[in-house]
Amino acid sequence: MLSGILIATLVVGGTGLFIGVFLGIAGKKFAVVVDEREEAILDVLPGNNCGGCGYAGCSGLASAIVKGDAPVNACPVGGARVAKQVADIMGEDAGESKHMVAFVHCAGSKDVTNREYEYYGLHDCMIVNMMQNSGPKTCNYGCLGDGNCVSACPFDAIHVENGVAIVDKDACKACSKCVAACPRHLISLVPYDHKHLIRCNNEEKGKEVQAACKVGCIGCKMCQRQCKFDAISMQGNLAVMDLEKCTDCGACALKCPRKVILQG
Repeated sequence: MLSGILIATLVVGGTGLFIGVFLGIAGKKFAVVVDEREEAILDVLPGNNCGGCGYAGCSGLASAIVKGDAPVNACPVGGARVAKQVADIMGEDAGESKHMVAFVHCAGSKDVTNREYEYYGLHDCMIVNMMQNSGPKTCNYGCLGDGNCVSACPFDAIHVENGVAIVDKDACKACSKCVAACPRHLISLVPYDHKHLIRCNNEEKGKEVQAACKVGCIGCKMCQRQCKFDAISMQGNLAVMDLEKCTDCGACALKCPRKVILQG
C-alpha cells in the first residue's frame, strides 16, 4: 500500500517537473521580443483606448509607430505634447500638429426648425433616420437630436441641447467617435482655432430650406461672392468651405442673410 502511494507521488512529481522544464524551455524559445521603444511609447500615450487613431487601442498604435506603419503624431487625444514625447523616443521630428475638434454642421434647434409629426419611439438616431420622411423634423439633412454622438463620445464632450448636438471644444479630444456615430454625417473635425464654419448640411433649394428651418443655407451664393480667397464653393445648393483656403477673415459671415456661418 505504501509503495503504491510512493510510486503515485513520484509519477505525479515527475510529470510536474517535466511539464515545468518543458514550459520553461518553450517560453524562452517562443518568447516574443517586445521592442523597448514600444513599451516606452505605450507609457506616454493617454491610455484611453478610444480607437481615434485607427488602431485597436493604445498598444496597437504603439506597435504600429515602432513598425513605421503610423506617424509619431497619430494620437488625436494626446495632441502635440504626446506627439513630441513619442517623436523623442523614436528619434524623429514630431512635425506640426493641429489641435482639432469635432464640429456639428447644423444649427437646427427646436425653436428654428419645423416638425411634420411627433415621434415617441426609441431615442436612437439610426432608428429615427429610418422612420417616415427620415424623422419628425421637416429638414431631412439636419441633426436628429437623439444622441448617438453623445453615447459614442468617451470624453463627455458633446451634448444635445434644444434638439441639436453641441460640442464642448475644450473637452473634445478629436477621437472621431461622434463622426462615425452620426447617420447623417453632420460632424467633422476642424481646427480648434477656426472661427467661421458653415452650420448647415441641407442641399435642397432655398424655398424648401426656408420651409423647414429658419437658419438653413438657402444657396444665395452671397458668401461665395464675398470671399476673396476662393474658399467657398457650392455643393448643389449648399455653401461649403475649404478650410485650407479660408483665412478666417469673416467677410462671408457678415454678408450671410441667414446667419448660417458661425462666428466664434
